[in-house]
Amino acid sequence: MDLYEVLGGRLDVIEEESEQQDFSRESSRMEGPTAGQDRVAQGARGALQRFSVGTNESLRFEPCDTPSPTGEDDGRDDVFKYTESENDVIRNKLQKKVAEMENFAGHLEEIFLTVEENFGRREQHLEQHYNDVLQTLSQRYDDRAAALQEEKKSKLEALYGQLLDCGRALDANKELIESAQEVHRCHDKRLFLKVCSLKFAKDNMDLTLSTSLEFNTPLSDLSDVKTMMDSINVVPAPSAPVINPQSPNSASQTSLHVCWSLFSDDTVEYYELYYRPVLEECSLSGSADSPVKETHCTVSDLLPNAQYELWVTATNTTGISPASEKALYMTVPSPPVLNQRGYMSCPESALIRWESGNTNPVDSYTVEISEVSSDGTEIAVPSCQCLVQLQSGRSYIISVRAVNIGGPSERSEGLTVITKGTYFSLLEETSHHCLCFSEDMLTISYGYEDPPISAMAFDDIGFTRCVAVLGDLIAVRGCHYWEVEVDDGTEYRVGVAYEDTDRNSYLGANTTSWCMRHILTPTRHKYEFLHNGWSPDLRITVNPVRIGVALDYDRGTLSFFNVDLSQHLHTFQCNFINYIHPCFGLDNPGELSIRNGIEAPKFTFI
Repeated sequence: MDLYEVLGGRLDVIEEESEQQDFSRESSRMEGPTAGQDRVAQGARGALQRFSVGTNESLRFEPCDTPSPTGEDDGRDDVFKYTESENDVIRNKLQKKVAEMENFAGHLEEIFLTVEENFGRREQHLEQHYNDVLQTLSQRYDDRAAALQEEKKSKLEALYGQLLDCGRALDANKELIESAQEVHRCHDKRLFLKVCSLKFAKDNMDLTLSTSLEFNTPLSDLSDVKTMMDSINVVPAPSAPVINPQSPNSASQTSLHVCWSLFSDDTVEYYELYYRPVLEECSLSGSADSPVKETHCTVSDLLPNAQYELWVTATNTTGISPASEKALYMTVPSPPVLNQRGYMSCPESALIRWESGNTNPVDSYTVEISEVSSDGTEIAVPSCQCLVQLQSGRSYIISVRAVNIGGPSERSEGLTVITKGTYFSLLEETSHHCLCFSEDMLTISYGYEDPPISAMAFDDIGFTRCVAVLGDLIAVRGCHYWEVEVDDGTEYRVGVAYEDTDRNSYLGANTTSWCMRHILTPTRHKYEFLHNGWSPDLRITVNPVRIGVALDYDRGTLSFFNVDLSQHLHTFQCNFINYIHPCFGLDNPGELSIRNGIEAPKFTFI
């Protein structure tokens, strides 16, 4: 009987019983309280009479105590409720059993199909082996029959040739006999003996057979047939394995964890994994240190952020499988290199920049931000810079990881950011060739001697006329503040400019820059606040040595202060349409120092 017929019949019986229980419960509910009371009364009447059999075998009825129909309804309702809950539990158990049996039947069906498939493969394999054996034996028979026919032909040709020779010898002997008879008739006995002895001595006939009558019986080498017959009962060579695609976080900077799979019916003793880097200039390849028993392996001593081709073979006692198709895996990138000076920060955010540090591109980067002695957060970004939102007056440690399919790299070296004020660095590539910078890139100087021509950079980025340099772009809206320290004997320009300001012009002489200028005259110190070549007529009596610069994007103002006196010097009213760069210039030999990352005084933004 089929499995499904048995299971189906059992399942139908269970379902029918469950439906009958549901039907009886629903009918009891639909009858209402009156019908319920009738059933109780009938039950009571049925309980009034009981029969018993005495020793005289006569049937007699005895009355029995019947409880009052009033006062017992609540108990019966409780019984009904309890019975209903029991039925629900039983029905749930039956449904669960039904589900389990259905799952078991499905599992048996899968096993049945697998057995059928495996049997078909084995039957096909056996038929192929026997066909090969029969083909080999048939070929051997044809070869032996052809050789035997050739040998027969050669023997018959040799005997036929010898038979012709015998015929010719008989003819010659007949002629000799006739000659001897003629000589004998001449009655010269001496001549007769002489002629006969000469002729018989000359014509000796070889009466031995020229070929053997036996046929050669060569030894039959059926070792390959025996091997083929033995291989019928041997496990076939495994099929080609299949390397799984690389899974996320399955690599390190110098290693790869590789997984593969194989047809379930194949028998394998071990695997061998091979790999080589996907580099045009590199033709080296390698393999795992030793054969692998499992369907996974970790390959070590690899290059970071490098792409590798991998393939695998399976081996058993019969032979080696074909190689799998090649799969591409990647190792984890090297840690990025944070630009320790090329970042910009303000009280509520920071613009972080870094270099990839990898030859091959990476998928993304993860910026990790943490306050000192506290847990951090992570931000995923696609490029080599990120604007992060921070809280004012805090100290943060920021690091970056590079990420590809293999996983994240190690953390970069941490960058400490303190959000007390606006911090920026100077862009050395924009500077005039006469400027020199201190080690911390916060002091610029203009020497008395011109640098050699080899040190000059003639391009479109650096200033060519004004001896100046730009600071990093302040790409965050809001308020920003920094200070410049100068001395009385230095002519300078301090202000801001757009990124596309004319490098062959002076700061403040065009529409893309605003600056405060100090000029030394024979009689006094002159100060100008230049934009597009125009300055208001202002006189400053006390020479500032600490100049505060306050930029407010939202209000569109740029203000200058004498910090030592808390004195306001001048404010530009301008609607900045783009982000701006701080700029600093020297009109004569001297130096100036920049103080940034400091908290703005209270009098600057009122």
